Amino acid sequence: MASSKGNIFQAPRGTRDFFPTEMAMRRYIEACWRDASIQFGFQEIDGPTYEHLDLYTVKSGPGIVSELFSFKRSGGETEYALRPEFTPTLARMAVARGNALPVPTKWFSMPCLFRAERPQRGRLREHFQWNVDILGLSNADTDAELISVAIAGLEKLGLDPSMVQVKYSHRDVVAKLLSGLGVTDDHLPAAFDLLDKRDKMPADVFTEKASELGLDSTAVERFDQLAHATTQPGAHPSTLGELDPDDLEQLVAIHEALVHHGITDWCHVDLGIVRGLAYYTGTVFEIHETSGAERAIAGGGRYDHLVELFGGPATPACGFGMGDVVLSLVLQDRGLLDTESLLPRPDAFVVCADDGAADQMVPVLARLRQRGLHARRSYKSTRNMGKLLKEAGQHRSRCAVILGREFQDGIVIVKDLDAGEQHDVPLTELESTVIRLLKTS
Repeated sequence: MASSKGNIFQAPRGTRDFFPTEMAMRRYIEACWRDASIQFGFQEIDGPTYEHLDLYTVKSGPGIVSELFSFKRSGGETEYALRPEFTPTLARMAVARGNALPVPTKWFSMPCLFRAERPQRGRLREHFQWNVDILGLSNADTDAELISVAIAGLEKLGLDPSMVQVKYSHRDVVAKLLSGLGVTDDHLPAAFDLLDKRDKMPADVFTEKASELGLDSTAVERFDQLAHATTQPGAHPSTLGELDPDDLEQLVAIHEALVHHGITDWCHVDLGIVRGLAYYTGTVFEIHETSGAERAIAGGGRYDHLVELFGGPATPACGFGMGDVVLSLVLQDRGLLDTESLLPRPDAFVVCADDGAADQMVPVLARLRQRGLHARRSYKSTRNMGKLLKEAGQHRSRCAVILGREFQDGIVIVKDLDAGEQHDVPLTELESTVIRLLKTS
């Protein structure tokens, strides 16, 4: 039966089914994220899948409602929305703790997020995201530590500076440079928005919109140069060009902090990075694949007034989000997701080669599992040893435990499938033999 609005027996548009292989890939990515977070001293948190709708309109205005999956309970009046991002939830949780928050507060989360928008490559209506935030500190070293965590996660996944780069900037630096071009304070938000979308529009459209900021042709040309001003990986901000060193003070501070963290080869200045969201207040960054084939892998920065906006005390903060969709595409394109190796590999696979031992398969399986071993069994009725061992191999089992005629004498055959060796083993020594083989393989 098909619905008039689509096939109800297919996953909703913009969502994903996670079969064992896909689930293994997701858990692998999440494990690398979690390991990097814990390595840097962050603690894991989570919140509700949906929040009051007003939590999002307070930060982003009523225009965001069209981008959300919002709803009311049947017969109810309160409006809710599936969470499109985690930062408002984090700010709400910080407000709930108030002055009891330790300084610094270092939290991470891996929520499922939802956006009611048109699905396209690298952007779905539902995805998982790694969020990392530091609250209570306001300095370049904190910003650099945050970037270091993101890099550590990517490095654990096999990526390196030749594959991905952190593009960083500072909104105060960009604002000062824009003001020098003649952009007035009331036009700064539009100028930031234009910079944020610079790579998503033709050059003539960019020029037209830059002219609408009240700039003359010379200033428009300089604005375009500013939008594409970058350094080489690891280079000092002073190499940006003919800019007053005093205007680059914050960028120099970030660069020096990155040097201390040993990650400059992963990073370079890009003045076109401003992050369109208005709540960013200082350092901003995005992480991109060097080929430029995909959307940003991650983005973040400093948001020193958001907790206060949500009713809490003045709390400096910075954070980033890294989605799994674009990251998975990059890892697959780079050949860094060996899906077969990510699936759990059984320690032992129990097969029955003799009808007389068939009723002992489950007890033998239980013995292995009770010792903490990952054990599976064949459900096939065949007693053909070749087919049974082939099945064990298809499961990538380390050992095959064969119940044959010898079982009547309390003997099982343990075959090391990696080494190709097999051993006749008393049933009483089965578990210790498998454990020994695992240690030597």
